[in-house]
Amino acid sequence: MEHSAASSLLTTLGHEGRLAVFRLLMRRAPQSVRPGELQTALALKPATLSAYLAALQAAGLVQAERQGRAIHYRADTARLGALIAYLYADAGRARPAAPLQEPAPMPARPLHALFICTGNSARSIIAEALLRDLGAGRFVAHSAGTRPGAAPNPLALRVLAQAGHATTGLRSKSLTEFERPAAPHLDFVFTVCDQAANEECPFWPGMPMTAHWGLPDPAAATGTEAEKLLAFAATYRQMRRRIEALVALPMASLARLALQAQIDEIGKDGTA
Repeated sequence: MEHSAASSLLTTLGHEGRLAVFRLLMRRAPQSVRPGELQTALALKPATLSAYLAALQAAGLVQAERQGRAIHYRADTARLGALIAYLYADAGRARPAAPLQEPAPMPARPLHALFICTGNSARSIIAEALLRDLGAGRFVAHSAGTRPGAAPNPLALRVLAQAGHATTGLRSKSLTEFERPAAPHLDFVFTVCDQAANEECPFWPGMPMTAHWGLPDPAAATGTEAEKLLAFAATYRQMRRRIEALVALPMASLARLALQAQIDEIGKDGTA
């Protein structure tokens, strides 16, 4: 990367508002986000958001893509990677720097995975039960909510029970349980709803792998109880495909970058 290009990128990201937009898009990467969603999540006026996105696009940090009649935006992770490589190799003269070194491979012990959604009542609960059973012996599954409800959704529990999963012990809990000193060391953190991904989450020690696996909220379904149950069953099937793909990955033999690409790809299943 040329010095001038790096300077332009740093200048663009040096603005607090543009940085906030880019950070949110990075949390949703590699998926794209509607401008209206960015506007709501960051409490920005349309004209302000448009100016920020235009500057990020001009710097090559954000790409626009048409989906139907709408324009969506996604972060260009390769462009960010090039900037980081420049800062490390050129500006830093490739001096050893722990945060930039390749993280250690996945440990041989069972891997802890946390699924996050807003209420921790449906999608994340379903994911926890699936990974607990499909990854038995290899994974330890957890779930939490940024604003958890009182208990899991009864329809989520019914769908799980009908599919043969035990539901005893499944509960809605706060993300703060996993910020405590005695909390398990996390190897994976997945957001399974867009709203949770848009929110600020804690910094997780140990650099766990992260990915956004957003799915529509089945609790938002309307109609008869049977129609609502169909929405929960659809969420279960889609989440099961993702969990099956996750547990099938050769964790021990994949480099971290390759593993990140794989879990990002799994999150695209069924998305636009």
